[in-house]
Amino acid sequence: MVSPLAIKLAVVVLLGGGDGCSGLIVRGTLPSCSSSLIAFSLSFDLFMAIQVTCPGCLTRFQVNDKFAGKKGPCPKCKAEITIPDASQKVVIHSPEEAGPRDQEGKLVLKPLAREEVKVTRGSVAAILGVIFAAILIALALRFSGGVPLVVKVLGLVIMAPPLVWGGYTFARDQELEPYRGKEVWLRVAIQSAVCAALWLVYAFVPPYLFDLGAAAEAPYWLVGVTFAAMMGLGALGAVAVFELEFFGGLVVAGLYFIVTLSLAVIAGIPLAT
Repeated sequence: MVSPLAIKLAVVVLLGGGDGCSGLIVRGTLPSCSSSLIAFSLSFDLFMAIQVTCPGCLTRFQVNDKFAGKKGPCPKCKAEITIPDASQKVVIHSPEEAGPRDQEGKLVLKPLAREEVKVTRGSVAAILGVIFAAILIALALRFSGGVPLVVKVLGLVIMAPPLVWGGYTFARDQELEPYRGKEVWLRVAIQSAVCAALWLVYAFVPPYLFDLGAAAEAPYWLVGVTFAAMMGLGALGAVAVFELEFFGGLVVAGLYFIVTLSLAVIAGIPLAT
C-alpha cells in the first residue's frame, strides 16, 4: 500500500506569450505564467514554507521557499506581493549570560541553586509544643500562690527565641532565600532581646507619665495603648533585623506579645486595674 505522503501529482501546464512567470506556487493555487513550459509537482510531503501576509487584503498564506525574494499576485485580491527572502528572516536569540569567563569563553561562576524552604509540620508542632508547655507552667504558677519577679523576667526571656523564630518562619517572603544557620539564630537572638526589653516600656513609662505606684495600677485603656506602642516598636525591630515588610514585622512582634500577654493573664499576673 502506498502512503498518501509519498503520492506526487505531476502537472504540466502550457501557457503562451511573454517570458517569465508572474505567478506563485501557493498551497491550493496554481501559478499563472505568460510563457514557456513549466513543470511542477504538487506534493503532500511537508515542504519549507514562508509565511506571507498580503498588504492589500491581509490574507495569510504559505509560499514555497524557492520563491523567496520574488514577486507575484495575491491569490485573493491580485495585489502584488514580494516574498521575503532569508535576509529578512527574524531570529530571536536568547540573552547572553553575564559574568566572568575563562580563556575558552565559558562562564567561570555558576548560578546558585535556590533551595525551597517551607513551613513544615515539625516546626509548627515545635512552636505549639512550646506554647502548650508554657500554658501548663503558667497554670501551675497561678495556683502556687504568686509569680516571683525573677520567674516573670525569665519567662519573658525564655519565650522570646522560639516565638520570634516561629514568627519569622511564617512572615518571611517565600520568594526570597531565608537566613540559615548561625546567621538566622543571631538575628533571632537580637530580635528576642528587643522584644523582651520592650516590656520595660510597660513597666516604667505609664507609672512615670501618670504618677502611678506600679504598672498594674494603670487603667485598661492606657495598658492597651502601651501594648500597641510596644508591638509597633517590636515590628520595626523585626523589619530591621529580618528585612521584612512592616506587616511581616507585626506578625513576628505580635506573636511574641500576644502569647506572653496571654500567659501573664493565665498565670494570674495583674496588668491593669
